[in-house]
Amino acid sequence: MWGGGGGIGGDLHWGRKEAQSRGIAVVFAWASIQLRHLKSYVDLYASLGWNCLVCHADFLNAFYPERAMSLAFVVLNGLVEELRIRPCPIVFVALSGGPKACMYKIFQVIDGTCGEMYWGEYQLVRNCFSGHIYDSSPVDFTSDFGARFTLHPSIWKMPGSSKLVSWVAKGVASGLDALYLTRFESQRVEYWQALYSSVNLSAPFLIVCSEKDELAPYHIICNFAQRLQDLGGEVKLVKLNGSNHIGHYKHYPIQYRAAVTNLLDKAASVYSQKIRLLGERASMQGMHDEISELICDLQNAAINSNQSFRRVAQGPGDHFFLPSSSEYQNGRESPSLQDEQKERSIYLPSPSRINAHSVLGQFLFDVCVPKNVEGWDIKFGGSLNGQPFASARRNLPIQEIYGFGIRPWLYELLMVKNEAGDL
Repeated sequence: MWGGGGGIGGDLHWGRKEAQSRGIAVVFAWASIQLRHLKSYVDLYASLGWNCLVCHADFLNAFYPERAMSLAFVVLNGLVEELRIRPCPIVFVALSGGPKACMYKIFQVIDGTCGEMYWGEYQLVRNCFSGHIYDSSPVDFTSDFGARFTLHPSIWKMPGSSKLVSWVAKGVASGLDALYLTRFESQRVEYWQALYSSVNLSAPFLIVCSEKDELAPYHIICNFAQRLQDLGGEVKLVKLNGSNHIGHYKHYPIQYRAAVTNLLDKAASVYSQKIRLLGERASMQGMHDEISELICDLQNAAINSNQSFRRVAQGPGDHFFLPSSSEYQNGRESPSLQDEQKERSIYLPSPSRINAHSVLGQFLFDVCVPKNVEGWDIKFGGSLNGQPFASARRNLPIQEIYGFGIRPWLYELLMVKNEAGDL
């Protein structure tokens, strides 16, 4: 249990908490509702397999948003503590003035419109939120708010002169209006905006009302339901004739229980869909990260591709590909040979391989390997001694090709000296 008072703006306690449950129903009540009256709601949700967290807000929370916000953080912290142990669907149950005394502040926090710095901490609550239930709510906070809610209902039922009761009520209302009327209007706009923005949580609504409810007038409730539908919300409005404020379950238990059961079933389905979508989103994010890494690897390979042509053959299966000496000698004598433009692959056997760090290897690298390979066509040229090899061709005149190469007599001289160990 979280104790009341102490500046948190109310009392928060578990009305029912079992290890195995279908979800958590958070009941938001105001000081005008006694705890013994809330027990019937706790028993209802317990019979349907839901744990019940009761938030009983102080009277002054409706006048001081700071107190409502303080209690909202206590509720959010309690929910996060439970959801980290076992995630489950959450349904908010608003009774009478409960939304104004605390609940609307929770919507502002998890929607990021109030307390933006805490939005990420309570994302788990937003992900698990799955349904709304409004019973005799929401109440519109207008200038006659004090007269309607300040006096306990038992005062109105006292025998004797009704003029005295009316005089007391008007006096209290005038005092509250003088103190808070300038703040009421701005708070009222903020309050209704928060309730309407809860449509963004993608959870169904159940609204239970009655034409006999003077504190939550029927036309106010109907306008609220219609506005939610216009914003894209899934709304079910249940009108129960003859019941008064917070008396719908008492007078119509069968209809009330059926409507609540239907909403809780929808909430469980919404929760399952949210979890599936979150899993798919996480999977897509992981796939996106893998693709990004692959693209990065390909880019690195493309950057290094030009350097691969500058490596010197170091193993027995490596090859140098040089222009044929006969092509160079005959290129000035026989034009027909120039049209053929053959290429010969010189295979370097293991005994005569060239060390890349030797004088000969460094000389061949500087002389034979072009500084720029752009414009060369790389293709497979068949095999030599059963080993595949590739050939490179640049679309240039034969004289320019030989300009990159080495004279045959110089090549033979270098090879002889290399075998003799002179290089």
